[in-house]
Order: sequence, then structure tokens, then C-alpha cells
Amino acid sequence: MAFINSMSSALALAGGLFLAQPALAAPAAAPVSVATLMTKAMADHPGKEILVITVDFAPGAVDPVHRHDAHAVVYVLEGSIVMGVKGGKEQVVNTGQTFYEGPQDLHTVGRNASKTKPAKFLVFLVKDAGKPFFIPVK
Repeated sequence: MAFINSMSSALALAGGLFLAQPALAAPAAAPVSVATLMTKAMADHPGKEILVITVDFAPGAVDPVHRHDAHAVVYVLEGSIVMGVKGGKEQVVNTGQTFYEGPQDLHTVGRNASKTKPAKFLVFLVKDAGKPFFIPVK
């Protein structure tokens, strides 16, 4: 029993010391969370599927440059996001508004418009079945 109490005390002390330390390196951007809501094969378009996802942008979150190789319709559920594709103008997309990306578009701008409030959006994609929906581009 003494060993368990000593071990518990040591773990508590180590945890307390860890929590007391200042952050050594803050991440460059706030996190982005993606959840898949549905994937459905398109029977009348062999090899194509529909993918529906939600994306949560924490305050200040930024996407890397990427493409989808899909038709993508974005609908903002909460907050405001800034979107843009190569050759186009950046757009602020607010709650209830939409944004479109085509299969050939390079998504150069994707970020939460706010540094203090989260944003959430729904994305409806029509894409090649089994292919990734997010393709990072360097």
C-alpha cells in the first residue's frame, strides 16, 4: 500500500509540474476537425460518390493549400470563414452562405475569419469513389 501511495504522489507531482510549465511552442494555427457524415455511391454515375463532411475551425484555424479533385459545395453553419481558389478573389463566407470549388481548383485560402470565435461548415462533395477528398499541395 505504501508503494501505491508513493507512486500516486509521484504521478501527482509530475502532473502538477507539467501543468505548471509554460508552453514551449504554440502551434502555428488552431486545430481543424473533420467529421464524415455520409458517403454514398452514385448508382447512375459509376465510379462516383457523394461525401458529406463537417469541418470545425477553432478560432484562428487555417487550412494548408490543397485541392479536392471534386465538386465541393460549402455551407457555413456557424461563424465566418475566408475561402479562395487560385486565380479568384478571397471571399468571406458567413453563416447561411455558400462557396463552390470545382475539380480543377486549387484551394489557396481556407481559414476561420475570427481569431476569437469558432466556425463550422458543411461540405458536400461529388468525387471519384475511394479517392481522398483532401490532397495537400506544396
